[in-house]
Amino acid sequence: MIFRGFRSLQVNDGVLRLTQPLALGIDHVHCYVLRSSDGGWLLVDTGLGLPDAEARWTPVLAALDGPVEHVVVTHFHPDHVGGSRDAAELTAAPVHQGRIDYEYCVRTWGEGNASESRVAEDLRVHGVGEDEIAAISTHHRDVLGIVRFAEDPERLDDGDRVDGWEVHHLPGHADGHICLLRDGVLVAGDTLLRTITPNIGLFPGSNPDPLADYLATLRRIIELAPRIAYPGHGEPIHDPAGRARELLEHHRVRLVQTRAALDARARPASDLAFDLFPDARSPSLRRFALAETLAHLEHLVLGGEAARDESDERVLYRTPS
Repeated sequence: MIFRGFRSLQVNDGVLRLTQPLALGIDHVHCYVLRSSDGGWLLVDTGLGLPDAEARWTPVLAALDGPVEHVVVTHFHPDHVGGSRDAAELTAAPVHQGRIDYEYCVRTWGEGNASESRVAEDLRVHGVGEDEIAAISTHHRDVLGIVRFAEDPERLDDGDRVDGWEVHHLPGHADGHICLLRDGVLVAGDTLLRTITPNIGLFPGSNPDPLADYLATLRRIIELAPRIAYPGHGEPIHDPAGRARELLEHHRVRLVQTRAALDARARPASDLAFDLFPDARSPSLRRFALAETLAHLEHLVLGGEAARDESDERVLYRTPS
């Protein structure tokens, strides 16, 4: 993985954005440093757990005019939770993570070979070939090496507060995804992105209908009506409710496309993912394409608009009889 250090940018009064370059299919991730009520700081998300953490974090911490008093993780994906142990050790600040999200974090990054085996079996039953499974498994092992999550964080639930920021459980992109809201400012993680759509995927052990969860999350953001959102990737969103409406429409269209890809011939989700995401070529993008296709297929199945055929070895999808 290529790393060139954090880039920092003051995006608003009391909001500092730290950007870490990535080589994971997306080229960067943002962390945010928020002014706390007593003059210190609150760090939201921590990037990857790459080598030389002290050399990377020390200049950032030294430039702040007060200590980091809390670290908050929005969700367990590697580019958000990966450096949380490093941040905790270097700041001596407690780490806060969603109660549900931490369970997924341990299951995904704390169980090593067992996690990799679950991923491989899930790919196999959905029609992925052995060569591609091997490539995705290799990528999974590589990512395991750069996730240093903080163990036993302080658990957060919907409605909790951290230094005046209200915690909102907004699932879909991850089952336990949380966001912070205060005075119309939403620190959004990957719940809203300005120019790309967050991946909404069905993964082993996840909620059975993550798309329904995400559609409810988008409607909740419209109700909350924040005036600005700071996302985990890309530029700030100055009309979060409007962006939520755009994403609702995107998934309405995607469901139409998924339904149209089905016919009476039962097919594995991997074949349908090729039809729906023809440009997904790398192992990580192929994995995301399959997971998102499954999320839309299962939403259709639960709504009676698609059928699932199961055996011990394969899961296939078709139009309902």
